[in-house]
Amino acid sequence: MAACVENCRSQNSTTPYSLESNNQCQLSNSLSKLVKLCIPTLPISTRIKSVSWVDEKISPTYNFLPQVRNEEQKEEEEELWIQIQEEAMSDVQQEPILHEYYTSSILSHNSLESSLSHLLAMKLSNSSLSKITLLETFYSVFIKDEGIRRAVRNDLKAVRERDPACTSYVHCLLNFKGFQASQAHRVAHKFWCQGRTAMATLIQSRVSEVFGVDIHPGAKIGSGLVIDHANGVVIGETAVVGENVTILHNVTLGGTGKVSGDRHPKIGDGVFIGAGSKVLGSVRIGEGAKIGAGSVVLKDLPPNTTAVGNPARLIGA
Repeated sequence: MAACVENCRSQNSTTPYSLESNNQCQLSNSLSKLVKLCIPTLPISTRIKSVSWVDEKISPTYNFLPQVRNEEQKEEEEELWIQIQEEAMSDVQQEPILHEYYTSSILSHNSLESSLSHLLAMKLSNSSLSKITLLETFYSVFIKDEGIRRAVRNDLKAVRERDPACTSYVHCLLNFKGFQASQAHRVAHKFWCQGRTAMATLIQSRVSEVFGVDIHPGAKIGSGLVIDHANGVVIGETAVVGENVTILHNVTLGGTGKVSGDRHPKIGDGVFIGAGSKVLGSVRIGEGAKIGAGSVVLKDLPPNTTAVGNPARLIGA
């Protein structure tokens, strides 16, 4: 905090920033498109209701308005966010050394969209790709796209319910790179569908480098997705993944290398794909099917069946 205050004081008279009495660096009247936030130290016992800069102090260039939501949807979103904040404060009480990290990542934000945008921007930024740029990019999509907001929450709930290693929502939000990579992909896919391929592939590249998960921005991914451990997961451009699918590490949903066009798998709802499995070509995996670890699937699988081996064969049929 002291370093941030000193930095504000050292600015000359033309700086777009000025130091307010509340120890935050805020935009002055000069027109600047960049915002820096110095988050104050907050009491652990205090319920946090402060607002991230992306919620109120965003540059006029980025005037994002959420879609109209009914009261039930808003209440559901708020309940989950309140629970995440309560879990965060409980963690900080157990580990006070994490206070600053939890404050900047969760407790200083007033929405899941703001917090998630901050987390993804922090992890995916580098020396030539600024955190502010990525934060604005992610937040612009999250706050405007109701379908993505719903998918984020469904993914959180799915990980909490189906992964026995997940102890809380905040644990998933902060630490599960499969969840984080999935949400970054949703943004990349949005840009891909809008024809903004350069931005979409840039996000894909950074996600692959940072999380070890390579999902082509053209791939269609349903909600309620669990990518457990996530290392080495590859999903090709024309792949389609349904609702409530579970994918373990080192899974490939790829092409055979012999065709162009529609060349990747179509995964039905509720499918489970074991670690190290390869599903290749434009094959269809029926709803509720299970693929055993290390299997290589080259043909369609009927719904509610189990396949194992290389090449995969049905068992118990």
